[in-house]
Amino acid sequence: MKNLTITVEDSVLEWARVEAARRGTSVSRMVGDFMAELMQREDAYERAYLAWRTDERSWQAEAAVGASAAKSIARSAGVERAAGPKDRNSGAAA
Repeated sequence: MKNLTITVEDSVLEWARVEAARRGTSVSRMVGDFMAELMQREDAYERAYLAWRTDERSWQAEAAVGASAAKSIARSAGVERAAGPKDRNSGAAA
């Protein structure tokens, strides 16, 4: 492990000492744990972002296929509506 020197306001250091004592640890350990947690969050965010960017292209392809299918279904429904129901006037006298 390496040592790190940081500069903080006196009030921040006092708070950190009290907080570390309350947690049963040292200020050094608390800062080290905080930095490790921050690193893990950033790594997880980066992985999620890259996964999203990769999936975005497949979403666009699926959306294009879905839009094409929706247009086809809409055209089919429009043809059926224009033709009207087949048995509508079958037994009625005009």
